[in-house]
Amino acid sequence: MTSKARIRHERINELTTERVTERAGIYNGMPAGELGSEGWHKPWSGGNGGNCLEAMKLADGRIAVRQSTDPDGPALIYTTAEMLAFIEGAKAGEADFLLS
Repeated sequence: MTSKARIRHERINELTTERVTERAGIYNGMPAGELGSEGWHKPWSGGNGGNCLEAMKLADGRIAVRQSTDPDGPALIYTTAEMLAFIEGAKAGEADFLLS
């Protein structure tokens, strides 16, 4: 399988998974408390007074992110590809503008 074909195949699988999961009740912006209290991790914490992001790997492979100070607030749901692009971009300095 060529690289382009593999990417298309992965994207089709992601879209299918997203549709199935949305039908199962997991959607972007849903109350994070509805995802449960177990499985949340603080990979991005530091000396910022407790204002941390928490992340959870969902059963379908997507990633939920919430604000630690508002555990029942909205959960942002990302595909693995979206999170990978963000992390790689941040490591490359593409998100530095957010800090200035």
